Amino acid sequence: MALINSDLPTLTLLSKGKVRDIYATSSPDHLLFVATDRISAYDVILRNSLLWLPLLNVVLIPTDSKGVPDKGKILTKISLFWFKKLEHVIPTHFVTANVDEMPKEIHQYKSQLDGRAMLVRKAKVIPLEAIVRGYITGSAWSEYQKKGTVHGISLPAGLVESQKLPEPLFTPSTKAEQGQHDENISPERAAALIGKHLYDQVSSKAIQLYKEAADYAVTRGLILADTKFEFGLIVNPKTGKEQLILVDELLTPDSSRYWPAASYTPGRGQPSFDKQYLRDWLTSTGFRKGLESGPEGQEGEGWVMAHSVVEGTRKRYTEAYALLTGEEV
Repeated sequence: MALINSDLPTLTLLSKGKVRDIYATSSPDHLLFVATDRISAYDVILRNSLLWLPLLNVVLIPTDSKGVPDKGKILTKISLFWFKKLEHVIPTHFVTANVDEMPKEIHQYKSQLDGRAMLVRKAKVIPLEAIVRGYITGSAWSEYQKKGTVHGISLPAGLVESQKLPEPLFTPSTKAEQGQHDENISPERAAALIGKHLYDQVSSKAIQLYKEAADYAVTRGLILADTKFEFGLIVNPKTGKEQLILVDELLTPDSSRYWPAASYTPGRGQPSFDKQYLRDWLTSTGFRKGLESGPEGQEGEGWVMAHSVVEGTRKRYTEAYALLTGEEV
């Protein structure tokens, strides 16, 4: 069964994102992040369809109307893996995933939270999606075909879809509210938005994180085509000055595009272990911007995932975890 909405009635819910529910804790310096099994594509949270079992002539109505079972736990496991592996690059907001080590008021919800919750340091989130691209694909490929640019950055002529870029490219976007779309912006506009000094810090750390992660991934038979990081600021208790840290999830299939290295072939789209499979299915059913509330003739009902798409998505996420870590979920 998927966990779609966390139910922690004695805690204060601060925000509900596309995937994560964030709660206040009795510690003024910490928050509780809960990774649910909700899934979104193109900033739309998807619902699950009914499942018909023909041999039994039975229709199963999911207890929860949205989600991919265990997805939140898989995302948490992958983030914890990368937090540890890349902790030498930049501090993170992560404190503990052990419910017993969290503030006491959280302990009563252990059965619900085990494996999908993190206690994190509270930070001032920088209003940018810090995207790093090592290969030209997705929206970057679409822009390049039209203009020869990516986020307004000129690239060499003659690139083909999925080609590796000469160097990883930092391509920021705005952070949209739920139900809104992120907007790709130029480096110049991003620097104006958060200040040149902070922009330089964010872009430098993002590229370093991407390079180290991509180098490791290829040893596990995976290509990290692109990924999204989020950063925040905390006050360093030793210096009293603001310090850049990494926040949110890290290098999961929700925020990254992973390809199997063995079948990589430039000049076409690649099979993936990420949400591209779901995005491709969604667009094949007629989704486009402006239809977020549902297909034509069904507005207000939202977009519904077929059971096979739910299972296919879960399979890709579990495979990504196993390949990256060498462990089974």
